[in-house]
This record gives sequence, C-alpha cells and structure tokens, in this order.
Amino acid sequence: MDKLKVRKLRRLNIATHRDLGFFFSTLIIVYCLSGIALNHINEWNPDFIIHKKTIKIPQQHQRNNIGKTEIEAYGKLVGESHYKIYDFPTKDQVKIYYNDASLHVNFTTKEGVYESVSRRPLFYHSNVIHRNSVKGWNWVSDIFAIMLIIINITGLFILRGKYGISGRGKWLMAAGTLPPLLVLLINELS
Repeated sequence: MDKLKVRKLRRLNIATHRDLGFFFSTLIIVYCLSGIALNHINEWNPDFIIHKKTIKIPQQHQRNNIGKTEIEAYGKLVGESHYKIYDFPTKDQVKIYYNDASLHVNFTTKEGVYESVSRRPLFYHSNVIHRNSVKGWNWVSDIFAIMLIIINITGLFILRGKYGISGRGKWLMAAGTLPPLLVLLINELS
C-alpha cells in the first residue's frame, strides 16, 4: 500500500476513534456508574432511597373505631394528606398506603412506622438504561456494544512504534486478558 493511502487510512482511523469516543462518552459514563451501582446491589439499593421514621400516636384506638377521620389524622402526623388504601394486618394494627409511602400503626404500642421511597438521583435512571428496562432499548444497547468494539479497535492503531500495538501495546493487551481468565479459572475450580 502506498504511503498516501496509509496516511489517509490512518487519519480515518483516528477521526473514527475520536468522533465515536466523543459521541458515546456520556453513555459510557452512564453505563459505568450504573455498573458500579449494580455490582453492589447486595450492599445498598441503587434505585431507591428508603426513609424510615417512628412516630408516637397521641391516643389509643381500637380497630373497630378506625375510619376515614382517624386514617386522615394519622396521615397528618407524617405530612400525608391523601391515602390510597388501608388494611388491618392484625387486630391491633392498621397499615395505610400513600403514593410512594406507607404508615404502619400499632394500637397497642401507640407507635407508627412511616416509610417513604424516593428514586435515587442519577442512579435510578442510569440503571433503567443499563438493565434495558426501556422498550426497544435492546437495539440501542447492541449498537452501543458494537460501537465500543469499534472504538477499542480503532484505538489500538492510533499510536505507532514502541508505544503502539507492535511495541508494548501487544504485551499490555496480553496482560489485560489475565483478569478475566483468572476469574473464569477460579470460578471453574470452585
């Protein structure tokens, strides 16, 4: 191949790598943040923040005295004005459901446990994307995966000489295969 064609091919490779890198940079960051969050799903809830507080009930009630007025009064104690539904899990308890919250009142102890749920900023939405929870997102995700492969391959050929793929690059690529191979080996042995 003559030098002019090699130079044009090299410029096309660099431009492709640069432009795809810029275009997909936000999505790469979203997937990385979400991946970190989902890796630790057993340690915290990456989607929701759950707020819990215990309140004292000012007066004792019996199950058969509970009606709309009492349910609304309980709601005022936790700052809720509209309930969706309520039920009685036991004879001395009532559970009231609100939008994204609930209040569990125990008549015997005269205490209530209020729990509210809110979406965790940034993580909830990035996890929706990462888990492919959006209809039709599988296709976007597949295209994104292919583009990441292209970004990776074009990146391999940007540097030349001792810092490029023919120099130390080949050794670093070989070393990069070790972590996944070790994990697979450990997984097979256990």
